[in-house]
Formats: sequence, structure tokens, C-alpha cells
Amino acid sequence: MNVFRRVVRFYVEGFREMTVGRTLWAIILVKLFIMFAVLKVFFFPDLLAGKSPEEKADFVLENLAPPSPQENPSNQ
Repeated sequence: MNVFRRVVRFYVEGFREMTVGRTLWAIILVKLFIMFAVLKVFFFPDLLAGKSPEEKADFVLENLAPPSPQENPSNQ
């Protein structure tokens, strides 16, 4: 437990003493927020919203699995 406490104290004191590093961490966190929160809302719509579990399963099967040869006889 003593080693764990020393490691935690090392990082806490290191972050407390940072000056430029705090600004850089703030920039990194803002960029992550923009990437995951803002861009997801505008560019990645929820296509499965409002569908029943059976409809969701059919949607995923149709869009991820290639059509089987038995279902599409026009390829022969």
C-alpha cells in the first residue's frame, strides 16, 4: 500500500506544480469534448432510435452482412 500511496502522491504533486501543462491539458480536454460530444450529435445520427429489437436486428443484419447467394438469384 505504501508504494501505491507514493505513486499517487507523485502524480498529484506533479499536476499541482504544472504551469504550462495545465493549459495543454485544458486544450486536450476541450478537443476531446468537441470530438465526442459535438461531432457525434451532428455527423453520426442514431439510425436505430425508435425501433423495436426485432427491427434493430433486421437493420443491422441488412447493413452489415453481405447478401447470401440464396437470397439474390440475379447474381447467377
